[in-house]
Amino acid sequence: MKVSPCVSICKTDPVTGYCYGCGRTNEEKKIWKGEKTSEEWKLKNLEDISARLSGWQLESFKESYKHKLNNGISLFNKKNIPKK
Repeated sequence: MKVSPCVSICKTDPVTGYCYGCGRTNEEKKIWKGEKTSEEWKLKNLEDISARLSGWQLESFKESYKHKLNNGISLFNKKNIPKK
């Protein structure tokens, strides 16, 4: 089962319509939550995300998503942010 690419930075770019954190559209976010959404669609969407992001944003997403896969929680989850 593919893990959602949400990395807890949920803000949509008004120009592109893509989330700054995960690179998905709001429609793609809804599809991910659907019970009938196939693993094939999710895999393709992860490929689309990687293709549409670039530079530091892509590197940040890759690092954050890898952390989520390995630890079961987003790198940017409030519990993981050190208090100052």
